Amino acid sequence: MKYAKWGTFATLAFLCAAALVYAVWHRYAGIRASDGRPGADDGRMRLSLFISGSPGAALPPPERDFVRKAIESKFDVSLKLTFMEPGEPYEAKIAGLLAANDPPDMWLQLSPDGGAKQALDNVLADMTYFVTPKTMPNYFTYWMNEKELREYQLHNKFVRAPIPYDKRSYRAYYIRKDWLDKLGLPVPRTYGEYVDALRAFTFGDPDGNGKPDTYGFTASGNGSALSLDWPEFVKNGLLFPAYFENGALVDMQTDLRVEQTVTDILKVIGSGVIDPDWFLNKGRQHLDKAVQGKAGVVLGDSADFALDANPESIQTRTRLLDPKADWVPFNPFGDVPLRAAPTPDYPFVYSNNAAGLHPEKLKKITGILDWLAGVEGFLLTHYGLENVHYTRTGNTVLLKPDRIEEDIVRQGNFLKIWDFFTPDAPDVLGLTVIDPRLSARDRILLQTVASIPVHEGLGTTLTPPLGINVEAMRAKQNEFFVRMMVTDKSGARWPEYRRQLMEQYDGNVIFRHYEEKIRAARDNR
Repeated sequence: MKYAKWGTFATLAFLCAAALVYAVWHRYAGIRASDGRPGADDGRMRLSLFISGSPGAALPPPERDFVRKAIESKFDVSLKLTFMEPGEPYEAKIAGLLAANDPPDMWLQLSPDGGAKQALDNVLADMTYFVTPKTMPNYFTYWMNEKELREYQLHNKFVRAPIPYDKRSYRAYYIRKDWLDKLGLPVPRTYGEYVDALRAFTFGDPDGNGKPDTYGFTASGNGSALSLDWPEFVKNGLLFPAYFENGALVDMQTDLRVEQTVTDILKVIGSGVIDPDWFLNKGRQHLDKAVQGKAGVVLGDSADFALDANPESIQTRTRLLDPKADWVPFNPFGDVPLRAAPTPDYPFVYSNNAAGLHPEKLKKITGILDWLAGVEGFLLTHYGLENVHYTRTGNTVLLKPDRIEEDIVRQGNFLKIWDFFTPDAPDVLGLTVIDPRLSARDRILLQTVASIPVHEGLGTTLTPPLGINVEAMRAKQNEFFVRMMVTDKSGARWPEYRRQLMEQYDGNVIFRHYEEKIRAARDNR
């Protein structure tokens, strides 16, 4: 009898424990599935996307996020959207998810090797049956062509596809014209005039506060590299990021002319006209310093970098502190290009796990991305809701700045997250956008930037040879850059360092492969 009672008690205890475990598990599973949002348990397909977002941007609550609501309604899905600023933390997060065998269904591949290692690790899905002119008509009609896509393949595998990109260049240097005016100097047209402006900005008290607290140029070295913003690269014929000349590839970071470039940079630093924290500045900290009036020259690379119409531009932000501020674009080398024509940049990739277990998820994501690449998705993710944030007559779009400010900018400027798939290039879609915020000054700035020459592009995307670690070569290259700047304080040893890169870190193999790819693309034009 004693044992029978004990057995009954044990059985009841086990059943209670099992019920408790089930309840906890069920609750935990529900939270995991819904991420705390209602409606995720309604049977809709769950999609996980991992993308990059602009600094300072934030998503609003789901009920106020009209983009999320439109996508979820149109495609009958539930979205789990994760976003982070580009950089090492972004790459580390993706690497962690892959290591845990819990990758997102789709993510933007932002690593320096463009996904080469992930392709070799077999974590990327074959996109052959997902990304085609039939499944993505908008993507191929407006933004991409099949030849460009073929040349974007890694190791003859179709495991990545380029994000639509703006084929125009907006690379320009920007200078405080109000400081120039006060000091009686023109906008520089030569490198010599540029250096004169740096001296005047540093020693001429351009802000009139009577303190020696301003410098000429600033950049961000992130504590680990030589920023490619330095004008001294262009001074020595090294254009961003690379170009093809006389049958050879000129890579601005490994060319022999880096020796003289480093010498010139050290010379200008030695004259005391450069932000002393340039090497330690991280991300956009150098721009924050420029906004604060600590430096008068920076590099910009977007069309709206200094526009009055952009509430986040360096111009708008600086004028909040100094109403007289006037940032204008310039080229310190006259009619010399500052860069080669853009080529496809970073790709979007699909999870091999999803392709094997849930291919229908990738088909659904493909449809969403193509919708984003079309007129309807582009307008929603760049400008907002029709008849609320803009009106449209035919192909002419008239923005409503007050509603955009109230509903979008003040709500975390969340369209700077949702516009991840397409550049701000409405003309590609045949649209003409009228922004009442665009001032006469803005129009002059846009014309100035558009007038800066651009060198002929490479004509193809540079993908690394199979099994070669380009990141290791670039990491060693940056180590040498830092050594020359900080320890050697000279560029004299660059030929020696470069030889090590070419012979011990596969530089010769890498660049020979790149050149063969460029020649093949040019032969097939």
